[in-house]
Amino acid sequence: MDRMIFLSMSGAKATMQRQDTLANNLANVSTPGFRAELQAFRAVPVQGSGASTRVYALETTTGYDASAGAITATGRDLDVAVKGNSWLTVQALDGTEAYTRGGSLEVSNDGTLTTRGGLPVMGDGGPLQVPPNAAVNIGADGTVSAKGTDGKNTAIGKLKLVTPEAPLQRGTDGLFRGADGDLTADDTARVQDGALEGSNVSAVESMVAMIAAARQFEAQMKMIQTAEADEKAASQLLGAN
Repeated sequence: MDRMIFLSMSGAKATMQRQDTLANNLANVSTPGFRAELQAFRAVPVQGSGASTRVYALETTTGYDASAGAITATGRDLDVAVKGNSWLTVQALDGTEAYTRGGSLEVSNDGTLTTRGGLPVMGDGGPLQVPPNAAVNIGADGTVSAKGTDGKNTAIGKLKLVTPEAPLQRGTDGLFRGADGDLTADDTARVQDGALEGSNVSAVESMVAMIAAARQFEAQMKMIQTAEADEKAASQLLGAN
């Protein structure tokens, strides 16, 4: 059987994987702090006699787009936008330390400061706890203060903000982690309170890329059909003899 069928199949599979990545990016166009996932194709030559002109197409994930999203003022005390290349530290579901740019925070029923998804927000000494019936304020350096019913502000901790020197690695849970383990807190990192950083995904670019990928998939399927037609024609010629 002609290798063109397998080559076209690998190209179609890579295109489908790219569509999955683009669809995930587009679905998170409104997710605060989301970082677009990047994709790339690489060509792998086919080994063997007479196959030097044939290559497999393989899709590979190259990382994420580290550019910052647009910052929008919300006026909400528990919303923070992390400035620069710094990240918020949270406790993932598996108990490990992870990092996110999503700064929409909440206070759970037991007083734990969490993300919108319910993950505990880490401070210098662990998850931050808010006293009952207290109003929370977050300073530019990440200091978290609670204003009680008596009107007094009490510092309850400081957000653990980290600034990685190397790109982080995205996990299957959508959170990021350091390649060499947990990162140390950066005292120079700053946040903007009452604001949120939006996703850095461009809806228009993602839609255009999805259309291009769909057309590429159709081209790969036509190549498979062409290879099948050629195979049938060759079989008929051989059968006639």
